[in-house]
Amino acid sequence: MISTSQSVNPSLAEIVDEYFRQSEGAWESKRRYYTLKSGEVQEVVSHLTVRALAQGCPELQKLARRHELADENTMTCGAYTTWESNYIGPSPKTMKGSTVFGVMGELLYRDRGFSTSKPVTAQFHMRGPTTMCLYTEYGGSSFEEEIKLIGTQYRTRQTIITRAGEEQMIGQYLETRKG
Repeated sequence: MISTSQSVNPSLAEIVDEYFRQSEGAWESKRRYYTLKSGEVQEVVSHLTVRALAQGCPELQKLARRHELADENTMTCGAYTTWESNYIGPSPKTMKGSTVFGVMGELLYRDRGFSTSKPVTAQFHMRGPTTMCLYTEYGGSSFEEEIKLIGTQYRTRQTIITRAGEEQMIGQYLETRKG
């Protein structure tokens, strides 16, 4: 007997929604930021929490208003992330914060950027169901980032920061699920 059913490919929105759901939980992030010209290395240990957000939730509505979108229910999914980062050396400090991410089409809306408190957008694509690639520009800098889920317990991330066409910094991260 021949089956007449065809497999249906998931939409980008469905893939991203599942990616955020797979990322939910508590993570420990061990990071190194390499400043390319000086050779300085900054080590950071962060504790992150990630919560997936559904279309129409209050956090995504607020994000849509912050970006002045006409329809505050237009984002299909998103994530809410909190962090506490401890910079080990050479410039020790502690930072805490949160970020809301929302998806509409091939844009990822954020309530703040990596180095700004202003709302930003990133172009993104999924390299399969476990790898999100982002490209963001603001303030004369660009940020290329790849975040990859490895099984259920690990994520790797890499960020390349470029200014005036020259790579300035590379951040590399190993994140381990803690809950």
